[in-house]
Amino acid sequence: MRYLVTGGLGFIGSAFIRLLAAERPEVEIVNLDAMTYAANPANLAQLPAGARYRFLKGDITDPAAVAEAIGDGIDAIVNFAAETHVDRSILDPEAFLRTDILGTHTLLEAVRERGIARYLQVSTDEVYGDVESGESIESSPLRPRSPYSASKAGGDLQVLAYRTTYGLPVLITRGSNTYGPYQYPEKLIPLFVTNLIDDQSVPLYGDGLQVRDWLHVEDHARGILGVLERGELGEVYNIGGGNPRTNIEITRRLLEGCGRSFESHVRHVADREGHDRRYAISSAKAHALGWRPQIDFEGGLEATIAWYREHESWWRPLKSGEFLAYYQRQYAHR
Repeated sequence: MRYLVTGGLGFIGSAFIRLLAAERPEVEIVNLDAMTYAANPANLAQLPAGARYRFLKGDITDPAAVAEAIGDGIDAIVNFAAETHVDRSILDPEAFLRTDILGTHTLLEAVRERGIARYLQVSTDEVYGDVESGESIESSPLRPRSPYSASKAGGDLQVLAYRTTYGLPVLITRGSNTYGPYQYPEKLIPLFVTNLIDDQSVPLYGDGLQVRDWLHVEDHARGILGVLERGELGEVYNIGGGNPRTNIEITRRLLEGCGRSFESHVRHVADREGHDRRYAISSAKAHALGWRPQIDFEGGLEATIAWYREHESWWRPLKSGEFLAYYQRQYAHR
């Protein structure tokens, strides 16, 4: 078996490649990544000896790069390549349209032309938009409310349209908020942990009562693999952690884990434009395939804090240059 993983140097993509290399050693992995700011080769520095892994630098919007990665043939494509941070989508929406929509189109055309047996699109629960009560199921309407979630919804709709029009063998997963090791420090948990390690304040949006469902990255990777191997073609599968928490709850837990106080280390900032109040998804379809999250949230969060404490050499180089420019642009006026 030969899999093309796009965006495999990113947070969730690299976790998926580490899982494949450890538990599916017979699979040959080709990783196509454009190496934008959030891609990090160090995420895959410790693959098992003898792993059948090859890296190619290239953009999924480039048909020639995709053709080179496919080479003589690929059995499956798993598309992690995406611009992912809502805050950045507010600052620069066009980059999200380019990768999340045009890039998806390029990959789907390659699947159609080359007869690839399976294509899995990694998406997000944010495409359902704000959920006032209950849980979104896979057939719930898509109501994206940010440039990021709109671009991801656009990619999903292309995937489903190619299924209907061309009969392509596609699958979609929609994951909830993901945390764990190797996450670029612009997202809530790694940003707050690394700031607190350095005795810096953390920016809490609005009243902090926004609710997110948290899923460990290793559980997310296993969920994606389960859908790839056992999912029914043409179907969508939600992959949720079952751990709803408000942002202020997460903040207090991180402060406790880092030995800092709320009063001295939390800086209340203006809320994000169009900030969704609550996400919630049902993962019953994924559970029916035999997948369930295995990592307890409290233990997983504690281990994540410890990982960032023990791996300063991984994240400190990232919090300079481009990151500092973004951080200043994002938070200085708030």
